[in-house]
Amino acid sequence: MKTLSVACALIIVLVIAIMSCCPVDDTAARNKAVALKAFEVLNNGDYDALDELVASNYKRHCQATPDIAIESLEQFKEFVKSWEDAFPDMKAELHHIIAEGDMVAAYLTYTGTNSGAMGNIPATGKLMDSKTFVLHRFENGKIAESWVTWDNVAILNQLGLFPPAAAGGGE
Repeated sequence: MKTLSVACALIIVLVIAIMSCCPVDDTAARNKAVALKAFEVLNNGDYDALDELVASNYKRHCQATPDIAIESLEQFKEFVKSWEDAFPDMKAELHHIIAEGDMVAAYLTYTGTNSGAMGNIPATGKLMDSKTFVLHRFENGKIAESWVTWDNVAILNQLGLFPPAAAGGGE
């Protein structure tokens, strides 16, 4: 019986030692919660709430929009507002979200009706359904950088903008 008690005591000491030297890091869970809150905030159009979720020096990378440089939270807010102007009923539906360390990945669908101009392109009145992937990098508990990808050609097709109209307007 004494041997069993000593063995149990050693196991308890070992478990405590392992837990104290290797604490559970819940950074990924916290980052995932921030990303989820950011999706909620964007869906609700509460852009001021982004101040608590996104770093002031936020950077966005997107091959689909290479001419749009977003290198601050304020530029990001302006970009999102311009999409809201073009698609006032736009909503994001989150399908998957995965977090590891300082990275959070999400797969979602954006839908909306093109009721406003997109830059110099007039509104089409047509529905857009975009499958989108985003990878966020976190710093100090806020989204610091994002890589976003979607299929531009699919969106332009849905809006009747691709293929582009022939030059000169004739067939």
